[in-house]
Parts: sequence; C-alpha cells; structure tokens
Amino acid sequence: MMSLFWIVIRQLAEIEAMAASKKVITREEWEKKLNDVKIRKEDMNKLVMNFLVTEGYVDAAEKFQMESGTEPDIDLATITDRMAVKKAVQCGNVEDAIEKVNDLNPEILDTNPQLFFHLQQQRFIELIRNGKVEEALEFAQEELAPRGEENQSFLEELERTVALLAFEDVSNCPVGGLLDISQRLKTASEVNAAILTSQSREKDPKLPSLLKMLLWAQNQLDEKAVYPRINDLSTAMLEDPAV
Repeated sequence: MMSLFWIVIRQLAEIEAMAASKKVITREEWEKKLNDVKIRKEDMNKLVMNFLVTEGYVDAAEKFQMESGTEPDIDLATITDRMAVKKAVQCGNVEDAIEKVNDLNPEILDTNPQLFFHLQQQRFIELIRNGKVEEALEFAQEELAPRGEENQSFLEELERTVALLAFEDVSNCPVGGLLDISQRLKTASEVNAAILTSQSREKDPKLPSLLKMLLWAQNQLDEKAVYPRINDLSTAMLEDPAV
C-alpha cells in the first residue's frame, strides 16, 4: 500500500507536463515501478502496531509484539483502562464510563465541556431507551437544560435530544436515530479520542489516513493516466486498466 502510494505520486509528477491524452501504463510497467520502491518491514510493522494500540486491541497487540518483535510506544496496560471506558459507553453504562474517565484523569471532562455534554446526552438517551421517561424528564431539566443555557452551541443538539420525550413510539419518530447503536459508538469514539489526547497520543491511527491518501492519489492520477489500480482496499488487488 505504501509503495503504491508513492508510485502514484511519482507518476503524477512524471506525466504532469504531458499532452491531454491519457498515458497508458501496463501491468508489467506498474509492477516494475512497485518493485523499485523499497519499504522497510519494520516501518510496516510499526504501522500495524500503531493501529492496534490506537484502536485498543490489547490481545492482538501483545501477540503481534511477540511474533514481530515490534515494541509498542506505550504501556499496553494503559490500553485496558481506556477500553473499559469505551466498552462502558458502548454498552450504555454511561455513569460507569464517566466514573472511569475521572479515575483515569479528572481533567479530561473538566477541560472538555462538549465531551461531558455528549456523555450526559447519552445518559438521557439510555433512560429513554429503558422506558424511564419521568427520570429522563427530571434529568433533562436538572442536567441538560442548564448546559444548553450556558453554551449556545449545545442548544440545537439539546432540543433534538429532548424531542424524544414528545413521542410515545420513539423508534419511529424523526429523532429515533439517537437510539441507534451507532449513537453509542459515536460517543464512545469521542471519549476514546479524548483519552488518547490527554495521554499526548494521536487520536486516530495512521493506517486509515494512508489509505485515504492512496485513494486521493489514485483519483488524481485517474485524470491523467490509465493504469492498474486498487478498487477494493480489502484485497489490495491490482485490476488491469480497461484500454
């Protein structure tokens, strides 16, 4: 993947000054260019380890460390605590998640009002999901409403969330999407990113960013050449150009 990205970039530079007609690059030519680019296995292993650590796959990271000899740049034990917070949110145990975050570092929520609002928002959603309407109404009045008054940027989200109280069948209401598991996952990812930031770590793994750069580079080259390209990132197979 990395070698292909650099090949695409180089090829773009080579044909920048060519005529308007697209250059045709055969598979043989393309594979030769790929083979000419040398990527160290150690660098590839670091990318994999970065992904496993950032996404919190502790067991996989430990196994990969043993098999490849690649040392993580963080104590893997700290990942377990972060993943416990993430899992709590994913399971709807928001109060437990907040407590765990504060145990890790109280400043995370103290210095991130948006994150704290989203966690409180998720607590409200979970009350609605469990049919605790009266408790949800009380929680909205005591916890959510004051935050909306304090920060205008939260008002739109607050109004949309509280609208859940207006419907008997929340699963079919216009804001029913808030009850989807995807909402939990969104909040869990936000918490995960905040914890990583507090630990002076990148909140996103590098590998997905490289894949996005590859797609961008291919799209740029598509305008200037016909070449074997990767259409399915899951297989990374080169597909012959249609000439």
